[in-house]
Amino acid sequence: MKIVIAGGTGFLGTPLAGICAEEGHDVRLLTRALPPGASRHEAGTGVPGITSVGWAPDGRAGAWAAALESADAVVNLAGASIAAKRWTPAWKAELRDSRLLATRSLATAIEALDTPPRVFVSMSGVNYYGSSGDEPKGESSPAGEDFLAQLCRDWEAEALRIQRREVRVAVVRTGIVLERSGGALVELMRPFRFFAGGPLGSGRQYMSWIHRHDWVEMIRWIVNTPEAAGPLNATAPHPVTNRHFSRALGRAMGRPALVPAPAFAIRLAVGEFADYLLTGQRVVPERPLALGYHFRYPEIEMAFRGIFGER
Repeated sequence: MKIVIAGGTGFLGTPLAGICAEEGHDVRLLTRALPPGASRHEAGTGVPGITSVGWAPDGRAGAWAAALESADAVVNLAGASIAAKRWTPAWKAELRDSRLLATRSLATAIEALDTPPRVFVSMSGVNYYGSSGDEPKGESSPAGEDFLAQLCRDWEAEALRIQRREVRVAVVRTGIVLERSGGALVELMRPFRFFAGGPLGSGRQYMSWIHRHDWVEMIRWIVNTPEAAGPLNATAPHPVTNRHFSRALGRAMGRPALVPAPAFAIRLAVGEFADYLLTGQRVVPERPLALGYHFRYPEIEMAFRGIFGER
């Protein structure tokens, strides 16, 4: 298959591209590191392997769009990290633009292709549901009203604007992706390394998580499952409270989980983003389970054993 990945050089895209290339697929990575339309084959990835293609995700198509012609799948992972910086008005605008303009560029390019991809998989987030306390949220649950919920709604709308009937569109509402080599877990582990780990705030807020292995496998499953369309929650079937998560992480690392981080201290450290850390969502993958997706790591203790090994 020919698979195009936008945002394919990061924490999620790198393992996805790697396993697709190992299976003999033709993988094209859209990157801003090259001039739009320029291409470079990645040495050591074999044939067809991985080819990087320069693009400009500015809301329009361009010379790079030729890389999408006759693709079997286009996977959109583009977007700035939500937790990369303190939330200023300028950074919140960047969070929106990096997602909406990239998705609009891809949708515009796909609509103009003579031979469009059979599936377009586009990222979204569990923040779509807003703060939900302990109420379980499935794919049919309504959207929230806060900043991230509105961002996810607009992000999905850009992906779903593709009108061609032959293009299947899936939007993947992703939870916290866990792997010790990167992502949120690196930051969550930091206080435990110094024997200062514990729950955030009250610890009663739910965390909707997924092991990176399951996330990669779910994207591959979506590409190959004709019924997988529309919103799909990429979260493990057993979300846990932050207190449960912290205790499980402490056990996995051989550290106590006794030192809570007060809500006021979290707000001082990260500003507005603290509200999302202290509330959370209890999201369940109703549609993937109904369609037959099998999780390798359905429970947090199993996930941490896979990440850290047995203790």
